Amino acid sequence: MSRLMKVLPVIAGAVAGAVVALLVANGGTNKTVIEELGGSSGANAVPTSNSKTTTGLSINQIYKMDSPGVVDIVVKSVQQGSNNGFFSTPSQTSQDEGSGVVYDKQGDILTDEHVVANATSVTVNFQDGVSAPAKVLGTDPSTDIAVIKVDVKASELHPIRFANSGNAQVGDPVVAIGSPFSLPETTTAGIVSAVGRTIQAPNGYEIPAAIQTDAAINPGNSGGPLLDGNGQVLGLNDQIQTSSGDSAGVGFATPGNTDVQVADQIISGKKVQHAYVGVSLNNSTGSAPGAEIGGASGSGNAVVPGSPAAKAGLTSGDVITKVDDTPVTSSDAFISVISGYKPGQTVNLTVISPSGGKRVVKVTLGVRPASAPTAG
Repeated sequence: MSRLMKVLPVIAGAVAGAVVALLVANGGTNKTVIEELGGSSGANAVPTSNSKTTTGLSINQIYKMDSPGVVDIVVKSVQQGSNNGFFSTPSQTSQDEGSGVVYDKQGDILTDEHVVANATSVTVNFQDGVSAPAKVLGTDPSTDIAVIKVDVKASELHPIRFANSGNAQVGDPVVAIGSPFSLPETTTAGIVSAVGRTIQAPNGYEIPAAIQTDAAINPGNSGGPLLDGNGQVLGLNDQIQTSSGDSAGVGFATPGNTDVQVADQIISGKKVQHAYVGVSLNNSTGSAPGAEIGGASGSGNAVVPGSPAAKAGLTSGDVITKVDDTPVTSSDAFISVISGYKPGQTVNLTVISPSGGKRVVKVTLGVRPASAPTAG
């Protein structure tokens, strides 16, 4: 069975700047490949201890408790053929596989958006062998979250509670359950390797507060849970960093707090929208730490024409050091802060110009476009 593998290249050194809500360069990285693995305060969110995220549950105990709430997702899609006047290629049906987490007793299941993107049919397979068709209730490519819905008996649904992903700490134990290489219920374990990472969403924007782990995850794990030591969901497994195409011990999960917030909006029928500034950023290389518009790899105009940033008078070379009263020390930090605002809100940005002058710029946040535009 084929596996969903979307390749996203990360360029050596400073990556091309991003649009805010934005794509941000991570300077100094080695050349590698990021692959999407094929495959708030909502009622599901249960905070974990700030200093300890495990009650001493064994991997086997976590598996027994949570595996009934992890599903295998089989997706079929049609790739359209082409006709250039000389020869044509027929349309082809492809089949991919991912994982998902039962969210509630109403049949809502969370997975990654890239697992169900362009799906013509979705089938959910439960641990006990029951299979059911699912409909895509809604998706948010900006956070790589999707909610699918099945109509099955309530007794078939075993929701897994979500932890407060903001409490995750480096070294905390984690367990991943999913369907790597079409092997459902595969369980792997590791630790939280880092927190506060920024990963790229399917539509080109950035997802802040991602959790890095060394638990082995591979194509087919996408959408499955990364569980803490209490057996609660820290986030949905999303991407791996690899030079071979398989797990190299560097995986990333979307932050559970964001997963819950977006899922609750989709389930309630609300349209998911994100705040938008409209600049390409890199970390400042000058004396003042912050998010620099354009930055070391930027050239020309790094402000999207007609964007909130353009209307406010921001220009290439400006370094943003504060959003309202919150200090900004990097481009990732700026993304994280802006993600906490809503479209239509006004923020005061403290900015240092290329000449060294300091000013405060008032920006009314817009609605993020469907895909990241190219600045300049």
